[in-house]
Amino acid sequence: MSPLQHTGNVSACRVWHHGTVGSDATANRPMRADARRNYDRIVEAARAELAERGTDASIDDIAKRAGVGSGTLYRHFPRRIDLVEAVYSSDVAILERAAEQAAAEPDAFEGLALWLRAFVRYAETKRVLLNELHEAFERNPDLRVQLRERMRAAAERALAPARTAGAVRADLSAEDLLQLVGGLCLSALGTPTSNERLLDVVLAGLRAA
Repeated sequence: MSPLQHTGNVSACRVWHHGTVGSDATANRPMRADARRNYDRIVEAARAELAERGTDASIDDIAKRAGVGSGTLYRHFPRRIDLVEAVYSSDVAILERAAEQAAAEPDAFEGLALWLRAFVRYAETKRVLLNELHEAFERNPDLRVQLRERMRAAAERALAPARTAGAVRADLSAEDLLQLVGGLCLSALGTPTSNERLLDVVLAGLRAA
């Protein structure tokens, strides 16, 4: 029996831990349309389950939510860490799309504010994955660099129109932006309500004098 075919109330962390085959071999292969749909459904279901239940999210929970069998999930993601990486990369892609939308806003400052609110929502769900993300980055240091650069580029895309329009401080960089809101979201004392309020404070400080 494969690690992913185990059923019951065992946490996903224990279920996946002993997987031995990585997903790298199939990562760059073109997928059939049905396989792509299954892949996307699994990633979306995993995002929701991990946000709600953290390490208590099991294979059965994720597969059921995605509407696929555990064998299908296992074929796409032989190890838990493969799925965690896919969820994280997908979340970064969502922020990249949000940055494009922000840059298209007629009011450049409002566009930046919309992107920062999307970033805060993203970051609030990542606290439960921090330990696993550290494991992923230790296993694949290049992944950390790649995802960090994608995030920095998204932040710059959202910020640049506001800076060009003179709506924010001229010396504000994408790195400054990520440091400001990233620290806010990782606080153990943070709640969605307090994060929203503190983001308003941050936005007020970003405005050009």
